[in-house]
Amino acid sequence: MEEVVTIGLDIAKSVFQVHGVNSAGEVVLRRQLKRSRMLPFFAKLSPCLVGIEACNNSHYWARELSALGHDVKLMPAQYVKPYVKRGKNDAADAEAICEAVTRPTMRFVAVKSPEQQSLMMLHRVRLMLNRQRTQISNAIRAHMSEFGVVAPVGRLGVDRLLAVIEDHEDDRIPEDARICLQMLAAQLAVVKRQILENDRRVLASARRTELGRRLMDIPGVGPLLASAFVASVADPTVFKTGRDLAAWIGLVPKQNSSGGKNRLGNITRAGNRYLRQMLVVGAMAVIRYAERHGTNRPWLVQLLARRPAKVAAVALANKNARMVWALMTSGERYREPQAIAA
Repeated sequence: MEEVVTIGLDIAKSVFQVHGVNSAGEVVLRRQLKRSRMLPFFAKLSPCLVGIEACNNSHYWARELSALGHDVKLMPAQYVKPYVKRGKNDAADAEAICEAVTRPTMRFVAVKSPEQQSLMMLHRVRLMLNRQRTQISNAIRAHMSEFGVVAPVGRLGVDRLLAVIEDHEDDRIPEDARICLQMLAAQLAVVKRQILENDRRVLASARRTELGRRLMDIPGVGPLLASAFVASVADPTVFKTGRDLAAWIGLVPKQNSSGGKNRLGNITRAGNRYLRQMLVVGAMAVIRYAERHGTNRPWLVQLLARRPAKVAAVALANKNARMVWALMTSGERYREPQAIAA
């Protein structure tokens, strides 16, 4: 077999497709591999460029193949799709990956370490637990309303309903229904304890790293968001500017420009939805505090004077994303605008 210089690898759960070309761009390798044969096969190959679509298990294979001496590049799937010539099968996907990884303008995804993946799992599990807490609380409210027992919105309302469930002298709830509601109450208590434990771990992870402590100095960036940035952005130098990071998060306007006329719309909402959500929530907290207590940030004061609060929150979230990139790449600490002007 001729020397392979570039490989497109279409990964899956059990069957992997390999497409390799030589220095002249000629196809010299096209085959399927079982999962157990992956590492032995690449161990026999000379070091080469390997392209993989970024997905949930691509970071694991990137680390394993890099340990064998290969140069592994991860690419977003939407950037690889245009190189698929026709049809949809593993061989065509591997060929498209092999073609896309050699493009000089291709954008790549930084390979995450096991620690970063573990930290991001804390955030995913936190979201799942919060959804479960909401689901169980709503179920308790709905079931008890069938017997005419209702409570105000919020956690205090749920606590009142839980007190009614535990009060066996309250005859508004039949015994069979009370047993079912006690099951839901027990599940809710377990989920609440798990959420508290998860939050403690997230807070500890944000304070554990020097980068996380610096990011928390930015107004609107708390431990949760700082920890998410440390876990999500493996290599900030992948983004050339702070605007590139904001665009990856989805906080820049959509463009529908043509003929020299610039037409900007709503934000793209592309990229990392979790970071975008947390940035906007943090920006809203800053704006609410500014409305009640005032602020010494001239830019924010002028923005709130001409735009609604939620529009200003998106703009502030974009600004915070750029500041996060600046702090991650420069190693500096956050400084208030007055200190910079002075």
